[in-house]
This record gives sequence, C-alpha cells and structure tokens, in this order.
Amino acid sequence: MSTLSISDYALLSDCRTAALVSRMGSVDWLCFPRFDGPSVFGRLLDAKAGHFSLRPEGEARATRRYREQTLVLETTFHTPTGTVVLRDALAMGSNERGHELGRASPGVLLRHVTCTQGEVTLALELSARPEYGLISPSLRPKEGGVECRGGAEALLLASAVPLRLEGSDVRATFALRAGESTGFAVQHQLTWSEPVALWTQEKIARRLEDTTETWRSWSDEHQGYEGPWRELVHHSGRVLQGLTFQPTGAIIAAPTTSLPEELGGVRNWDYRYTWMRDASFTLDALWVAACPDEAERYFQFLAEAAQSQLASGQELQAMFGVGGEHDLTERKLCHLSGWRGSAPVRVGNDAWSQRQLDVYGEVLSSAHRLEDMLEKTDGTFRRFLVDAAEMAAKRWREEDQGLWEMRCEPRHYVHSKLMCWVALDRAIRLAERLDAGDRVERWRRTRDDIRRALLEEGWNEEVGAFTQAFGSDVLDAACLMIPIVGFLPADDPRVRSTVRAIQEHLTDRNGLVHRYRMDDGVEGKEGAFLLCTFWLAQVQAMAGELEAATVTFTRAASFANDVGLLAEEVDEERRVLLGNYPQAFSHVGLVNAAWAISQARARPGRPDASADAAPAAG
Repeated sequence: MSTLSISDYALLSDCRTAALVSRMGSVDWLCFPRFDGPSVFGRLLDAKAGHFSLRPEGEARATRRYREQTLVLETTFHTPTGTVVLRDALAMGSNERGHELGRASPGVLLRHVTCTQGEVTLALELSARPEYGLISPSLRPKEGGVECRGGAEALLLASAVPLRLEGSDVRATFALRAGESTGFAVQHQLTWSEPVALWTQEKIARRLEDTTETWRSWSDEHQGYEGPWRELVHHSGRVLQGLTFQPTGAIIAAPTTSLPEELGGVRNWDYRYTWMRDASFTLDALWVAACPDEAERYFQFLAEAAQSQLASGQELQAMFGVGGEHDLTERKLCHLSGWRGSAPVRVGNDAWSQRQLDVYGEVLSSAHRLEDMLEKTDGTFRRFLVDAAEMAAKRWREEDQGLWEMRCEPRHYVHSKLMCWVALDRAIRLAERLDAGDRVERWRRTRDDIRRALLEEGWNEEVGAFTQAFGSDVLDAACLMIPIVGFLPADDPRVRSTVRAIQEHLTDRNGLVHRYRMDDGVEGKEGAFLLCTFWLAQVQAMAGELEAATVTFTRAASFANDVGLLAEEVDEERRVLLGNYPQAFSHVGLVNAAWAISQARARPGRPDASADAAPAAG
C-alpha cells in the first residue's frame, strides 16, 4: 500500500483535464479527454490502475515548485552523483495568450528532464491502464516512441531514449550528464482517429516553454490583487483557472474522485463536476484572484445548463457535468481498492438528483454580482432569473437535503431558507433589469416571511445560536453565511453568539472548523473543513476582529502543501489533508477571506457587513 499523502501531489492542467504528479516524479492520475473522463493513469486509487514514473535510480531527495506565475511544475532531484530538474506540464495550444488559455489544448502531457550537475541515471516506467485500470493495452513500437492501444483510446509516448516493451509496460534506463536533457510527450487520441505524428524533441521543448509563457501571460493580464497574502491569492486564482473546463467555463469542485474524508472509510465521492451551490462564492473569488470575464463565463454556463429545467416547471438540480450534462448517476468501481484501501471508489454523484433549495439564492446572488451582464442577455435569460425567484418563493417552506447534501431524511435547513431569502432579496434589487417590477411587492412579502421564520425558528435560545435546522440544537458552520450574504451584520449580537458557539463546539485542536457534529446518514467520520475555517476568518474580519481573523486565516492556510495546494479537509489527529484534491472550494474560501481581511484593514474601525462590497476586478 502506498505511503504517500495527498499533499505529496501537485496539479497540472490544460483547462480541459488534469494530472496529479507525486513529489517523486510519478503521474498517478490523468483522465482523458476531459476532467470527468476515465483515467489512463489511476494509481492514485489502485496500484494496478496505471502510472507514468520518471525519476533517478536509487537514492534521491526531491524539492519542487511551480515556475513563477504558472502551473508548470519543476521538481529538482538531488542524488549522490548529480542533480536533475524535471519539468512537467499539460500542453496549452501553440501561442495561446491571456484569455485564450486552454482554447486549443492538444491533450498532451509534457515531461522534460535536464541534468544540471554531475551525472544521473534515470528510470522511466509508463503503465497506461485506460478505463480506470480495466484495460492493459497492446504496445506497438513506432519511430521515435511507442503506441499504446486499448479500448477506445490510444496513447503515444514520444521519446528520444531507447524504450523496452515489457508486456503492457514501457520502461527505459538512461543517463544524463551536466548540460544534457531529453523530453517525453504522452499524446492522447481516440483509436479510430487518423494517425498522428509523434512529437519531436524540438517540439516538446518549444511547447513546454510556450505553455509556461501562456500561463504567465494569463497571470499578467488577470491578476491585480495587491492585498495581504498576495502570492497565495494569486496562486489560488491559477488553481481555479486550472479547474476550469475551457470549452464551457464550468469550474469543477476537484479533479479527483474518491479521495476519502476518512482514511479507510466510505465517504468517497466524485467531485469532477460543477455545483450550483458554489456559484456566488466562486464568482467573488474570481473577481479578486482572476478576472470578471471568467466569472461571466462560469455563470453563463450554469444558467444555460439549468434554464430549461425552470422553463418546464422543474426544480433546479444542484450540479452538472462540465459539458452541461444533467444525468450524473453514481456507480461503484469494484475492481479498484481505493486510496490506501478507502473503498468504494465512485464515479458519478447521486447528489445531482437531490432537492437543494439553496441553489436559487446562488443563481440570483450571482446574477446580482454580474448585473451589468444582464444588459447583454436576451429575454429567455431574464425569464430564467425571474423563474428562479418564483421557485424560491414557492418552495422555501419545504424540506430539502441542504448545502451539505445529507443522505438522511430531508429537513428544514436554516442555510436553505437563508438562500431562498437571498434569492428574493437579490431579485427585488434586480427587478427593473428583469422587467419584473410588478412582482416586487409579492417578492418583498415572501422575503419578509422567510426573515421572520429564520429569526424565530432558526434561532435557538438555549444554544445561543442559529442552528442547522428549524427546531434543532445542532450547530452548523453553514450559519456563518448569515452575515456573509448580508442577512444580519457581522457584529449583530446573535451572529457574535453563533460564532462563539461554533468556535467552542465545532473547532478542533488545530483551530479548524468542522461542518457539524451529528449523524448525517453516512457511516464513519470526516475531518475539519478548510472552507468553513476560511468562512470564520471572513466573518471575523467583517466584524472588525482583525487579529482573530488573521490567526484563523493563517491556521487554515498553513495546511497548503509545498506547492500551495489545499484539499477539502484536514484530519485532526494526523494533521494531514483529506478529501478530493485540490479542492476549489478551499481555494475560493482562502481568496474571499483574504479579501475580507484586506478590506477590513483598509477601513480601520469600520466592520464591513455588506454582501455587496464587490471586489476590484483582477
């Protein structure tokens, strides 16, 4: 069983798919042709599911970093005989710059190694296992490399060093002296496509440098944040861009499936999809750490994926595939043992069919953030927003599965009601742009009804806090959203009391916040949530508690690994990352908390409880 930690991996992206590379030079996760495709390298979830390893033979010490302003990974191996530098990237299209990032990505993994000192012998091992490890491909030598064929996909490995074909595996051993280098390219194609030429050494080196410049041009053009934790915020912006499916603008929750919330446990989910729930938080983060153009494309994707549902009288579903797919039916891959024995491995996610009433607030809050965009939309789009407000007004009294997608009986979740209030509050503000002035009075009455219900039934006097559901005494970190969305100011006594209760009862020994502590219908336990911890920092900053906010932020951010990546959760005992990785929501939380702290620092003595203080565009 692997002894690696989740934090031992770094992310590569071409804005269509993603790879995870271990600190010792093994690509252990890569799906083609897009994020939610079947893996061709899947050792992350089972040793027999494929990998592409390139590292020195024998003893080696590795250090790594991303090249400045990029997601091009640079790993330096120090050995007793010399030093080599390995650069890894998923290739961008030739000469793409700025907004074009990922527009013509060719589906090619690039690996280039240079000896900088002494002499080093390296070992290469490519074990392609398409369809999540179900297929052991046949190998065919080609001039300048080898072809791996199996099922619907083919991989071509371009190499200037001699390769050995051993069963379904490709191996090589070669030495480099100081100043020497060599490159490799793994090209993906469908088996029925026209044959393609293997990439030459010159092309591999050129496209690696071009991909570096593509990332840098995007960063230069899009990233203008100059507040505290500038580098962390900018890097998080690049991670969010790397988790964006360029053809549609969809942002996935994470590029992995089934990385566990508990080592050896069953809380293993597929996060390679895009959630309505994440929309408004993500838009705020994109404004700070990326660009309004990315925010608009993301929102347009969500709206186009969802608008047919409301038009036909259906409720909005909570999540979609990166191409806008609706059916994300979940299944188990029983042939895979899972991350360090954490089974089952799942693909698909049955949360797509749950009722989650918070989605209407996410849609209208996002539209309010991007209200200038409404001038460029047609009547169909505006009707979609009106229909979303109407659905919130109609359904807010009903039970649902809530923000956290509970797999137990539905309840009257406070956060769900809160986001229905947000839906109507933002619809009222947008009414003129939506040609919906005749609905404002009715929307206002319903909004006020929701407010009264939240203040009367969502508040628990004995607990001294807003709780998870009406009539419940269970605390839930989702109640931190009450000041963030502008329902109550952050310095309201009820908000302060709720924050104190969350700190006392949901915060672990590391200072990190758990979502809740209760039976949620799934066996096992989970770690502390980094997103919730960043929410706490954000609320503290909004309340003018700058010292506390800074401490909370620093605690959460300290769990980023050596290349600045965050997972979803942290194990309290082992202090290791848990869950799918890297997690967009954690990086979104980091950006928004940093922004809130920067705003509070800029206005000493003036706590900012406004939900509409828009970040400056990057």
